[in-house]
Amino acid sequence: MRGLVYKSTGSWYSVKTLNNKQFDCRIKGKFRLDGIKSTNPIAVGDYVDFELETNSDVETGVIHNICERKNYVLRKSVNLSKQTHILASNIDVVFLIVTISGPTTSTNFIDRFLLTSNAYSINTVLLFNKVDLLNTDEKKILKKLIKIYGEIGYTCHEISAKDGFNIDKVQLIMKDKVSMFGGHSGVGKSTLINSLQPNLNLRTKDISVQHAQGQHTTTNAELYDLDFGAKIIDTPGIRGFGIVDFEKSDIKNYFPEFYKRINQCKFNDCMHINEPKCIIKKLVDEGKIALSRYENYLQILEDEKSSYRVDNFDAL
Repeated sequence: MRGLVYKSTGSWYSVKTLNNKQFDCRIKGKFRLDGIKSTNPIAVGDYVDFELETNSDVETGVIHNICERKNYVLRKSVNLSKQTHILASNIDVVFLIVTISGPTTSTNFIDRFLLTSNAYSINTVLLFNKVDLLNTDEKKILKKLIKIYGEIGYTCHEISAKDGFNIDKVQLIMKDKVSMFGGHSGVGKSTLINSLQPNLNLRTKDISVQHAQGQHTTTNAELYDLDFGAKIIDTPGIRGFGIVDFEKSDIKNYFPEFYKRINQCKFNDCMHINEPKCIIKKLVDEGKIALSRYENYLQILEDEKSSYRVDNFDAL
């Protein structure tokens, strides 16, 4: 039998078949995944093959195969080992929820997030939440950010999860897809999910006034079916959504506005730092590539710990 993993709780997995029958399944033996040193061989979003156990009072299953993944999202294991934890797999679109204030989402965080989602080959949509609360200056910042990322090619929408503003546009993108939400803790991920599907009743907490950031409310990844024909993976908040296993020379390739001009620099291996006749530096000077994007690119290159951790951020 083949099914989709909806939830992982230690050694047991909740698996739903194509005809919507749900079974608790376990792994028999160990799975070896080529190229991935992971603390969890099976993740929410995986398609698995399993057989029902006959010698059990309760009908359960034994997983014997993990189907090939089209993508997956990793995080570093919390024990600071070289192992990783697979958050979710087979994701069609990830929504990055951005807030101009309460809490503030920095462009550095946005660019690191987009870099990582590009590397995982996951389409990313930017949702600018809490637009109903913005003052005049904050609205100017919002328009500038939408211009920057829209020109790069990212879909951007202004929303208010609390008031339901533009939620229909989010639903349209999500229909018939597996989605995941990311962003700082406190930007409104759970509120948005509840707005999309009120009967889910995901837990939410208020923003901490003292620290101006949200409090984690989700502890385990879980997949939900939504009434309008969509699936969503709700993931735990992660302190430090870092860059996993990047070569520094590859980072420039995950900035779309850099990559499409890959053959226009004098040197094929141009890193866009101090090399002569660099088209990227020229376009930054001319205002045709956002200075914030270029500065964040340089900071990522200089951050020796970027392969492991991005401090003071909560993601996904």
